[in-house]
Amino acid sequence: MSIKSFLIGSPIETVHEKHERLSKVMGLAVFSSDALSSVAYGTEEILFALVLGGAALLNDLVPIAVAIVILVAIVATSYYQTIREYPSGGGAYVVAKDNLGDYPGLIAGSALLIDYVLTVTVSVAAGIAAITSAFPVLLSHTVLLCLLSILVITIINLRGVRESGKIFSFPVYLFIGSILLLIGASFLKSFSAPPVQYQELKGTVSNVLPIFIILRAFASGCSTLTGIEAVSNGVRAFKPPEARNAGITLVWMALILGIMTLGIAYFAHYYRILPNENETVLSQLARTVFSKGVIYYTIQFATSLVLILAANTSYQDFPRLSSIMAGDRYLPRQLMNRGDKLVFSNGILILGFLSALLIMLFRGETHLLIPLYAVGVFTAFTLSQAGMVRHWIKRGGKGWLRGSVINGAGMVTTAVVLLIIAAEKFSHGAWIVLIAIPCLVLVTRKVHNHYLSVAQQLSMECITDIKEFGHHSVIVPVSGMQQAVLGAIKYSKALSDDVVAVYVCLDTVETEKMKGKWDKFCMGVPLVILESPYRSVVEPLIDYIDEIRNRYKDGVVTVVLPEFVPSKWWHHLLHNQTALFIKGVLLFKKGVVSTSVPFHLRG
Repeated sequence: MSIKSFLIGSPIETVHEKHERLSKVMGLAVFSSDALSSVAYGTEEILFALVLGGAALLNDLVPIAVAIVILVAIVATSYYQTIREYPSGGGAYVVAKDNLGDYPGLIAGSALLIDYVLTVTVSVAAGIAAITSAFPVLLSHTVLLCLLSILVITIINLRGVRESGKIFSFPVYLFIGSILLLIGASFLKSFSAPPVQYQELKGTVSNVLPIFIILRAFASGCSTLTGIEAVSNGVRAFKPPEARNAGITLVWMALILGIMTLGIAYFAHYYRILPNENETVLSQLARTVFSKGVIYYTIQFATSLVLILAANTSYQDFPRLSSIMAGDRYLPRQLMNRGDKLVFSNGILILGFLSALLIMLFRGETHLLIPLYAVGVFTAFTLSQAGMVRHWIKRGGKGWLRGSVINGAGMVTTAVVLLIIAAEKFSHGAWIVLIAIPCLVLVTRKVHNHYLSVAQQLSMECITDIKEFGHHSVIVPVSGMQQAVLGAIKYSKALSDDVVAVYVCLDTVETEKMKGKWDKFCMGVPLVILESPYRSVVEPLIDYIDEIRNRYKDGVVTVVLPEFVPSKWWHHLLHNQTALFIKGVLLFKKGVVSTSVPFHLRG
């Protein structure tokens, strides 16, 4: 408990939950870090695709960036309407489920859950890439640095929404200020540094039409949009009025994202910066403008921080979305539980584990993870906008036509982008996500069916007559004569008049000794000796229990296990855990109840 208190702090009472809400300024830092951080690698991913077509296609960098910013505006406008109509949060999952049905909702929810895991891995990997760009000596420790980053972010999020918001606000606003400073300085430097021509480049994909390379570049750049839906999923985290504050935060995020995306893309093109596996495009641009001075390292520091902490957006939304789906009985109920700091601790821990696993599988390589990245989020975008169109048509009334047009345009746009991304990135790893989404949907349906079956079997509606047990047999398994056994016998005699002790014979000499002691301390309880030619303790006991159950079919069997409890936790390692194993086996035996009578040892 002392370690737990040190890591996550003191518990927060439920009545203080309203004080844990976020303001717009803090909400921008918490929910926008993912989207804003994509500025650090969005332009680079576009250039990596365009460079395959040679120098001529690099001139399409700015038009592609403009198209992406237009897409940001369309999606942000659509989600602004979603926030107003669904102020309870839940985003694409709730909208799709309410308006299109369970399966579309589950597809949207599953796509987002997968995307949130990928967001953590991509953000952390990109953040560590920014550090290794400035300090190449750390390149060989990429995976370790990624795992340590995930561990730190997980612990910070376990400390609560408001506290994590305070910690993450400074890096996010430092990053925004740094990028705006870089764009401004790039603009001023452009007056004294006219653009030059790209060095001679030969395309490496000569048999591919330019249009396909441009589409691939656009698909790669669409990773900029990941995280835009985050605000709509976490509306309830804002201070009242929740919907209004969340909507304003979304507008701020879209404006800042658009400005930074266009600025970085334009000046990366202006200064003819090319992608480099050992140094990010943003690092090259900052070095070109400021050289390797204090400002350059500040930008790299801010970029690495915000990229790593961009994972915080997923740490806010993954637990919230999974708790909503768990409330609908599509995920384990444990995901609904809030921890000491009023956060969904189980969801946070699961997200941290899955992200760490992906980091190890893909060795922390950003370029290996990016192709998996945008498929899920654009699937959710499309289903969310389709659900909103259906919502407007069903609701009718004032403004329904305008809402339908806005969300309809968003649906068509994101659907087209989804097809482009799926086609262009399929062979690069997008197929993994396209398989993972239906697999997760299948799992959620299995979970849902299980909960429905449990509810039906536990329901009292089918009960017409309550019958008492016709007989109660109590069995006390004993391994020797000692004080723990005496306590179990006393307890058993209080339960029933039919009490039998059972001893499994593994050694004839020890069995004779046991018989001699039993007559003295048995308190009138008979001892049954079970033979075990193969030295098994559990199997003869289970056979005997089955025999008693068959003898009294309308009765119940209680197995009382004498169990001594050591005073130190490590003392358990020095003793057989036979009682624990027996309880585990009996748990699946119908008509059998197991219980322990503990005997506490002194230190």
